[in-house]
Amino acid sequence: MGKTVRDHLVDTLEDLGQDQFKKFKTKLNVFPVREGYSNIPRGRLEKADVLDVCDKLISFYREEYAVEVTVELLADINERELADRLRKAAGTGSGGKGQQPGPSNGATGKEGCGGKGQKPGPSDGATGKEEEHFVDRYRVQLIQRTTPVEPILDLLHGTVLDDEQYQTVRSGSTNQKKMRKLYELMPSWNKECKDRFYEALKAKNRFLIQDLEGN
Repeated sequence: MGKTVRDHLVDTLEDLGQDQFKKFKTKLNVFPVREGYSNIPRGRLEKADVLDVCDKLISFYREEYAVEVTVELLADINERELADRLRKAAGTGSGGKGQQPGPSNGATGKEGCGGKGQKPGPSDGATGKEEEHFVDRYRVQLIQRTTPVEPILDLLHGTVLDDEQYQTVRSGSTNQKKMRKLYELMPSWNKECKDRFYEALKAKNRFLIQDLEGN
């Protein structure tokens, strides 16, 4: 099985020394991103390790633009060899032609959920008819059993959730209240948003998802 864009990002950033990685994170916070995108907040980068940074890059910028941002930052900190290696491995040019920001990045948070290469959640669409999505089918169980919630929100921030929605959901005093607030937003989501939610749940609550899928 071939490597994903995230795998290539992780491999590249793991080759940075500690000081260079710190410099990378500092510049990432102030990088002049394209219109429609937002910078990753400094407070969410300060203690982030390589895996966290890669998750945030893809969450905020989607795969193709995340690679472009990383390549430019690597060149900026004089890591041009790593930048060239990442560009070749990920198969994207430095210009990023055709890459457009999703409407949710600094906009409504309702439509920009469909990055290329995203695997759909298990909505049982193989039968040829639209059926209930996993996150709808197990709404009650996910609200009751998902913990912690904030790492999931971090993955959804910038793609499914805009800044205001992110802060609103985070304001819940318990994990269950956070999940209920998140589900209150779901009527405005399309299938791709729900797929991203499923992937975030699977990434951060793998054993819960396995348990529910086994039912």
